[in-house]
Amino acid sequence: MNIAIIVAAGSGTRFGAEKPKQFLEIGGKPVLIHTLERFDACAAIDEIVLVLTESEIENFQTTLEKFNLKKLERIIAGGNTRAESVRNALNSLNENVEIVAVHDGARPLVSSEEIAQTIEKARETGATCLVAKVTDTIKRIENNKIIGTVNRENLRRAQTPQTFRFEILQKAFADENFDASATDECFLVEKAGFEIFLTEGSAKNIKITTPEDLLIAESLLKK
Repeated sequence: MNIAIIVAAGSGTRFGAEKPKQFLEIGGKPVLIHTLERFDACAAIDEIVLVLTESEIENFQTTLEKFNLKKLERIIAGGNTRAESVRNALNSLNENVEIVAVHDGARPLVSSEEIAQTIEKARETGATCLVAKVTDTIKRIENNKIIGTVNRENLRRAQTPQTFRFEILQKAFADENFDASATDECFLVEKAGFEIFLTEGSAKNIKITTPEDLLIAESLLKK
């Protein structure tokens, strides 16, 4: 069984809106619904587990009644950090899970094809991260001065889903490896000693972090 964990328990303080960015609407539906629909439509995903802040669960359950999501099995209360939220979701899974894909709720532009590609790659290799090429020239700085240029050929932007065999993710989130401040799953999987293979994705798979990102996402979704 392949499970998607959609992490949407963030407060969205950087966005500056009255409510978290994942609940803002694009085209008449919340960003988070757009994201969930991508996974619901992906044949490689069997079930979806959604992670929200405890205070948002009841409100969002009312929203869900308007949409026909077949694979959303349950909603889990998140923790104080992203890593704690993912661990809460992992602890809710049973042992018949094979592959787990972890995705940001504020990335509504991932394609079902990209999701399926990460599932297949994780089945083959154990661990994969969806990535995009770095197109800007990257500079190293020190004391407010540029001190060098980084070779971007060996750089990638980490996206989600980050997808793993269940037993690998369990070991990565075990107490001896767990770090509540980890900002993505790959960090903990690396720390646990596992290799992570790349799945090349699209630059369109942006994470909505600023009001400008919301405008870009709206334009891309219209297309």
